[in-house]
Amino acid sequence: MDASLQLTSPTSRFGVTERVGMALVGVGVLLLMAAAFGAASLSPGAFLLGSLGSITAGALLYFRRYLRKPAGIDNDGMWFSSATAAGFVGWTLGVVFTGFYVLLYWWPATLTGFVTMFGPIADFIGYPEGVESRRWVAYGTVYTLAVAVMGVRAFIKYRHNRYHLIRTASVVFFQTIFAFVIPYTLVLLNQPEFYPHYFWPLKYDYLWPGATNWLLTGMVVFGALMIFVVTPLLTYFFGKRWYCSWVCGCGGLAETAGDPFRHLSDISVRAWRIERWLVHGVLVFVVVTTLLLWIDVSTGGGVLGGLSQTFRSWYGFAIGLVFAGVVGVGFYPIMGSRVWCRFGCPMAAVLGLQQKFFSRFRITTNGGQCIS
Repeated sequence: MDASLQLTSPTSRFGVTERVGMALVGVGVLLLMAAAFGAASLSPGAFLLGSLGSITAGALLYFRRYLRKPAGIDNDGMWFSSATAAGFVGWTLGVVFTGFYVLLYWWPATLTGFVTMFGPIADFIGYPEGVESRRWVAYGTVYTLAVAVMGVRAFIKYRHNRYHLIRTASVVFFQTIFAFVIPYTLVLLNQPEFYPHYFWPLKYDYLWPGATNWLLTGMVVFGALMIFVVTPLLTYFFGKRWYCSWVCGCGGLAETAGDPFRHLSDISVRAWRIERWLVHGVLVFVVVTTLLLWIDVSTGGGVLGGLSQTFRSWYGFAIGLVFAGVVGVGFYPIMGSRVWCRFGCPMAAVLGLQQKFFSRFRITTNGGQCIS
């Protein structure tokens, strides 16, 4: 029994351990900034271990503060914190995240110092030289580390709930093994880089004509079986969340690194209506693009001319880059952690349709009792 009569939370202040953790995170960020300005070229491995190691160790020490609280979901102060209530800190984080994606996608040369720091990893797996290609090694490493570290936070926060513990372990496993270890091991073995937990239409180019040379390795066949056979079966028995919250890397980041911002998601009826139009519109866009590309290939380009390539370019730019990356992750501190998953992901649209018509988990409301 808690006999404290304090009006404010006794766990709101930071202890020595948490302060040491924050200091280590600060050291790691400082090393990242130094690397971005070119210092990493002196010793990429040392900067890599020093920066990411300090941030990881510091974050884990900081998470200790959650162990001083009773088990259970603690939402105290989330609407009063500038970081989690879309205040000054939240908007600053949003600009930083968004800006990072813009530089990563369109001006990677500005991140040369940052990418250089990940040279030891890129050298080990045999990635081609140059910032244009190695930026994805840097991004993939940071992405996976974010899911793993923030996954520890989720383990502590949801330690009272077996479902959340297993789900968190699942997304960390799939991100680490299926989105990091397996693809880079394939590159190490001089094979095409392939992410087995992503399928068309989310990984839209896996069924585009340019990927047909992968048929010899069975990758496209695997992806086709997953989307047309395995996915409907799993959705029937477990609903769409089997993928969105347990397997998908986008959902994995949302459920771990995006967890502090989940309450910022718009749950109004207006947002729901926009969601339905947008997410299904993206699905139609990718289906039409895929069909046009195959028609173009089968006719030798004599029917559609450059139309299919125009669709391909616009889909890759507007959906693959702007929506999924810049908005989908960059807007976490402003619009919540499921912007892409709710409003833009074509895989979510497919799973939603399957769940609605062919699943035991269709969500319905009783109009006579439910006001929403």
